[in-house]
Amino acid sequence: MSNPLYDRLFGCHAGRMSPFLHLPDGGTLTHDAFLRRAAQIAHVLTARGLKPGDRLAAQVQKSPEALALYAACAQAGVVFLPLNTAYTTDELSYFIENSGAKLVVGDPARADELGALSEKLGARFDTLAGDGTGSLTAAADDEPDSFDTVPREADDLAAFLYTSGTTGRSKGAMLTQANLLSNAETLVDHWRFTADDVLLHALPIFHTHGLFVATNVTLAAGGAMIFLPKFDLEQILDALPRATSMMGVPTFYTRLLDDPRFTRDLAQHMRLFISGSAPLLEDTHRQFEARTGHRILERYGMTETNMNTSNPYDGERRAGTVGFPLPGVELKICDPETGAEVAQGEVGQIEVRGPNVFKGYWQMPEKTAAELREDGFFITGDLGRLDADGYVQIVGRNKDLIISGGYNIYPKEIELLLDDQPGVLESAVIGVPHPDFGETVLALIVPQPGETPDPEAITAACAETLARYKHPRKVLVIDELPRNTMGKVQKNILRDRYATLFQPAPSN
Repeated sequence: MSNPLYDRLFGCHAGRMSPFLHLPDGGTLTHDAFLRRAAQIAHVLTARGLKPGDRLAAQVQKSPEALALYAACAQAGVVFLPLNTAYTTDELSYFIENSGAKLVVGDPARADELGALSEKLGARFDTLAGDGTGSLTAAADDEPDSFDTVPREADDLAAFLYTSGTTGRSKGAMLTQANLLSNAETLVDHWRFTADDVLLHALPIFHTHGLFVATNVTLAAGGAMIFLPKFDLEQILDALPRATSMMGVPTFYTRLLDDPRFTRDLAQHMRLFISGSAPLLEDTHRQFEARTGHRILERYGMTETNMNTSNPYDGERRAGTVGFPLPGVELKICDPETGAEVAQGEVGQIEVRGPNVFKGYWQMPEKTAAELREDGFFITGDLGRLDADGYVQIVGRNKDLIISGGYNIYPKEIELLLDDQPGVLESAVIGVPHPDFGETVLALIVPQPGETPDPEAITAACAETLARYKHPRKVLVIDELPRNTMGKVQKNILRDRYATLFQPAPSN
């Protein structure tokens, strides 16, 4: 029996001395060297007692070794759970406990707190730093550089990705080998990736965009990546001449456009620029094309599905849309109340079905049944429409999701914290437009009678408990929250009221 994910993405490159990762220090890691390191780590995982189907939670800085840990999990049949490096210990506690992770890998700088947390939750703990050092790799140094790949089937779980819910309780999306592999192969074909491609990779690898899209596509095509720790403008400008393609979030492109060194000459050799994780403003599309002659390709995906739609490689890449359903993916626009398809051009809830759609939410059968229909269609919660030419337009989100800099933020989690602060009667958290991050978090609090809440103290409390990207950019004290006749807070009114709060003043 084979291991479809490992065999197709990793194992097929055994013995290849071609470049895989171009590193910031000028070094290069070949496909073969990468696989040998992954094999050593796979031995460590089995030595730590992990068996096929067990979960491994990793909160580590981006590095070749962190990527090799993903490959090692695939080879050993372990379910990989990457976690945002900004998560606090309080946030990690839920993910580790809920997933039942048998091994936690974290940064040595947090070894004391994460080690204690792991022990409390019945998990082993290893360290891995951004420079590749740590107890995990130290143990791997003494292991053989070949490993007998564990047989797995296409429907076996390969990864968990946690996505927050409006109740504040995160949901573990279960992704199978077939989910990840089918999407990678579709995107390689649709976006014309080959072994000659060199992808400029500055995305995090704890998120589906950087890991299961950018990395898997490169592996499936047999290409290489310029593997940068994060988006650093100087590094990006320096690396562009050596790249053929780039995947990024809108912030990447707005920051490039803000620098006069980003010119047509610098970008003209590039084959493809792709944007996702947050909506790209039409103005950014226009500016980018005017500056470089390239039309950014925008697409649409989710944690539970990876990519669902894409603007075409050949043909019009239409600003304000996310293109057409990918081959093998069915998409329909439905009435949120009845589930019936709406007429062409009308707004409704987006539902998708295909081999990319996840298996369900870990240990949440009721939530799975509510969002994943028996016929396989997944209710995304996003609102959209199909234009006259069949392009998909995302017009809103049904669950008040905020996307800031490509990260998903659910207001309820922040509101629960705000409501517990001294002098706060109630709160509402909304996303408002921001010129750099697409959206940013605005917190609105109503004081208890006779009380005067301190916005600075509340901001500090958020900083202690929440990942940085979830912090409210501003906390405003208001007299009351607008409500409808049923008593529900009308966040649409608040979004309209504060829509220009962070927008730059018009120039004269």
